[in-house]
Amino acid sequence: MPEHKITALVTGASSGLGTEFCRQLAPRCDVIIAVVRRGKRLAALAEELAGCVELRVVAADLGSIEGVARAMEAIRQQGPVDYLVNNAGYGTFGQFADLPIDGQRGMVDLHVNATITLCRAAIPFMRERGVGYIINVSSIGAFLPGKGVAVYCATKAFLNYYSQALQAELADTGIAVQALCPGYTRTEFHVLPVEAGFDNGRIPDEMGMNADEVVAASLAALGSGQVLVVPGESNQALARMGLQQQLDALQ
Repeated sequence: MPEHKITALVTGASSGLGTEFCRQLAPRCDVIIAVVRRGKRLAALAEELAGCVELRVVAADLGSIEGVARAMEAIRQQGPVDYLVNNAGYGTFGQFADLPIDGQRGMVDLHVNATITLCRAAIPFMRERGVGYIINVSSIGAFLPGKGVAVYCATKAFLNYYSQALQAELADTGIAVQALCPGYTRTEFHVLPVEAGFDNGRIPDEMGMNADEVVAASLAALGSGQVLVVPGESNQALARMGLQQQLDALQ
């Protein structure tokens, strides 16, 4: 039997947190399977990581059934995976009733359906080996549902509850599950067109974090037993405020 290569699968790896996960997982892994819609953008990253880790690119749109099937096949053929990072995602901004429904349904497909499907594909192999790490990239928005981001926040809240329940089910298997809940992060994810009505300038600079800080916080918490990981003290305060508001609503 060939020697097992420590392998990570990272979705949405072509930019932002996904690219940074590839960088910071590289010293821990022999192989990184980067699932992206835009494979050409990974040429620079592959060159950067050459000699440190083998980067394999899988071109797949995880918002489609075909794309999810392609990623599942990568787990089967190129795995098993020791790290699964469900990072691919996007957001829209605007009143739900005024936005095209396709974009809203697309967030559910990508954030929810793709995530649970890839988890289901990876977990049996992790359980058999007795070790594994799953990171579902959620958002501070999971604690702060608000106008203009109704479906986005709802899908992220799903990831939080799903990750907590999944960790409970996988207790004593050696598999660690995390829901990473970053706040405003300086990546192209938060660069929305002006006509979308979202003004990045309204966010205080001290509340922003860089992608490397967010990923470092995520990986540092792996295996600690902490499922919900909120990087940054200001973000943690916001999360607590959001939870308190939900508790107050029950009274």
